[in-house]
Amino acid sequence: MSEYGAIEKEARIYTELCEQRDRIDPALFDQLGVKRGLRDKDGKGVLTGITNISRIDAFEERDGKKVPCEGKLWYRGYNVYDLIRGLRGKRYGFEEAAYLLLMGDLPTAAQLADFTGVLTKCRDLPTNFIRDVIMKAPSKDLMNSLTRSVLTLASYDDTVGDGSLQTQLEQCIKLISVFPMLAVYGYHAYNYYVNGDSMYIHRPQPELSTAENLLQMLRPDRSYTPLEAHVLDTALLLHMEHGGGNNSTFTTRVVTSSGSDTYSVMSAALCSLKGPKHGGANIKVVEMVNHIRGAVHDETDEDEVKDYLSKILDKQAFDHKGLIYGMGHAVYSLSDPRAVVFKSYVQQLAEAKDRKADFDFYNMIERLAPQVIAEKRHIYKGVSTNVDFYSGFVYNMLDIPLELYTPIFAIARIVGWSAHRLEELVNVDKIIRPAYASVMEPREYIPLEQRG
Repeated sequence: MSEYGAIEKEARIYTELCEQRDRIDPALFDQLGVKRGLRDKDGKGVLTGITNISRIDAFEERDGKKVPCEGKLWYRGYNVYDLIRGLRGKRYGFEEAAYLLLMGDLPTAAQLADFTGVLTKCRDLPTNFIRDVIMKAPSKDLMNSLTRSVLTLASYDDTVGDGSLQTQLEQCIKLISVFPMLAVYGYHAYNYYVNGDSMYIHRPQPELSTAENLLQMLRPDRSYTPLEAHVLDTALLLHMEHGGGNNSTFTTRVVTSSGSDTYSVMSAALCSLKGPKHGGANIKVVEMVNHIRGAVHDETDEDEVKDYLSKILDKQAFDHKGLIYGMGHAVYSLSDPRAVVFKSYVQQLAEAKDRKADFDFYNMIERLAPQVIAEKRHIYKGVSTNVDFYSGFVYNMLDIPLELYTPIFAIARIVGWSAHRLEELVNVDKIIRPAYASVMEPREYIPLEQRG
């Protein structure tokens, strides 16, 4: 029970009233032509804007017909495969990709060095901010802690009300720079005050990349291997942006269109991302895989694992939602390119960490789940592994706490949010205001004394 209010009994009654009055006949959505979730019956999103930031390809035209194809993800016209291949494991890509998404072009060596220096310069928090804000009310829900920190940072910014594009860009870059600190320090505060563990606050090092700094700030001994840092860097790059139509990016556009400030916009995006249907999906994958391993007698028996996946799909096991997490995507059909790219890095890390048996089990589920889904569900565009399937496993191998999984997503995705915020500011001067069809019927007013 909450310590600042006790209305459980009343709320139970109010909830019953809400359920009675708020229920809408599902048939009305079809009758009125309303696309639920802004998607048609085939899952295709309603066109609500134009962007030059990124693109997702899941279908292609063949002989005048639209057919599923291997997924592709493009950043400013560049295939993410090429961006990652260009790094060749010799340098880190987060900073370069961030420059690309924000500025629109790949940087020269000089531009990249200058931009990296800017990010380094901005990796600083106001005096006593860690003590007065982050440690003040530690929470297991680190997305709430992160959101609170972002909103509070607005109080330290004298330019918060300045609507110029330059100021908005400066604020975005500053937030991109400090998100790893806000997330990691938020975890340490929670781990100390709630879990009773040790407290240590490591400052970011100017010579290190975003991925390297994240690992050294998180770990007690500040140590990490190059492979660990490169795998995390790849994860950040792959999660940085995704087509503009996802929930949190659309939230960014909507709140930006109202004229709100950068801190409020990013806080709204964080609130959207934290939902288990969006940024929290990889946590469900980890929980599901652990559950399956504990439920089957022999995790190498494909028939037994397949049978248990069928039970999950039939709502007879795990969380009884009927979902095999990490499978399928709202847009991709044959493959999620992020999962394809990521899998090779996952295998390298699993071998280095002596986790090959774990990797083999994930690999088995990846192979069997689409078969089970195809047998039991009508699939119009195919089912493939999405990036969430392996990302949680990677974070586990990197010894990243479960509470930080979604914040790490946010550390990457704030780059995409920033790019879309700037594009919205440059191109659109209208507030986003969709329409809702009202099915309300007029009623005659009843005086209070006559209401039974």
